[in-house]
Amino acid sequence: MLFKNAIIEKSSIATNFRINKGKFAEFGDHLEPEDNEQVIDLRGKLILPPFVESHIHLDTTMTAGDPAYNKSGTLFEGIALWSKRKTKLTKEDVKERATHAILSELSHGTQYIRTHVDICDEKLTALKALIELKEELKNIVTLQIIAFPQEGILSYPNGKILVERAIELGVDGLGAIPHYEFTHEYAAESIKYVIAKAIEHNLFVDVHCDETDDPTSIGLETLAACTAESKYGEMVTASHTTAMHSYDNAYVSRLMRVLKIANLNFVSNPLVNMNLQGRFDSYPKRRGLTRVKELTENGLNVSFGHDDICDPWYIMGNGDLKEVLYMGLHAVQMTGYDDICDSYKFITYNGAKTLGIRDYGIAPGNPANFVVLDASNFYLALCNHSPVLYSVRNGEILVNTTPATIKINI
Repeated sequence: MLFKNAIIEKSSIATNFRINKGKFAEFGDHLEPEDNEQVIDLRGKLILPPFVESHIHLDTTMTAGDPAYNKSGTLFEGIALWSKRKTKLTKEDVKERATHAILSELSHGTQYIRTHVDICDEKLTALKALIELKEELKNIVTLQIIAFPQEGILSYPNGKILVERAIELGVDGLGAIPHYEFTHEYAAESIKYVIAKAIEHNLFVDVHCDETDDPTSIGLETLAACTAESKYGEMVTASHTTAMHSYDNAYVSRLMRVLKIANLNFVSNPLVNMNLQGRFDSYPKRRGLTRVKELTENGLNVSFGHDDICDPWYIMGNGDLKEVLYMGLHAVQMTGYDDICDSYKFITYNGAKTLGIRDYGIAPGNPANFVVLDASNFYLALCNHSPVLYSVRNGEILVNTTPATIKINI
């Protein structure tokens, strides 16, 4: 298959490229169609590596309003509502809702997804369902599963036993939620426990860390210290870390040193945390996102994720990571022209690094996985909310879109 006149990432000059046996084969203006070769002329459209969903909860998706809507808009009411909804879970229910969300993401160019799955359930219904779905959909999406103790490890009955059972079932990584544990001591112990278990079984670690406005929530320093000591950094992710928005600047300055030594990953979830945080504030209200700009400037890897789509914590969402990015850039004030042009990395390369994806990117020999956007550069794509014209995986077209035609009668 030959693609002509493609703008690759930040290039300003169109080129051609060929796919052979599911991989990028060669690039260059000199490429001409071979006998019976399919040719697609992109006419100066932008191609990027496929989008990477760094953080979502596929087990909870599409449950907004069941059993009730979150009236306070807080994290804690969301957890309480989900605890009630969990009692009705079946494999079929989880797989149907998760598939709906996955296909929505796929239609918007996502091909890699890390999902956190609640294991505070003696039957582990959702986890078993997602493990089955991972295998069933492996040809169209790479699904990575993190065992997530939504109600704590030390503070939930048999929490450690459920982590062990999740490992036996075959998860890709382990999570924790230190800010929801009963005490600071439990919080620290839960982090140390999951890191030790992950190292023992060669699993990722992805912690819901300090997802609160409380400046005394300092699980991140424990996570960073343990990660630095174990030298497990590339395998460890701190998700949310919204309390960083409320930390004293002098404390952050000291903390940043440890974060850089640890070299762990960060995930920010702008849509959801702009919604959840600041709920206990009058005015001024905190935005409640982690310090994306400062972390990036200090060389730490930061990616963006949805977190929730139509569930007790966030009743909106359509699976388009460009919408997540659009909100995120505004919220963290990274809206300079160069910032915007580079920002696609938050949902591509940075996410790929977080998930440990190999052979990722548009280069000869890599799997031919990419998306085509209806724009000539990413600044225009983001400004105009440009659709994904093609999503290609291993050389096969998974998604193709015909943009809407708008006629203004004046």
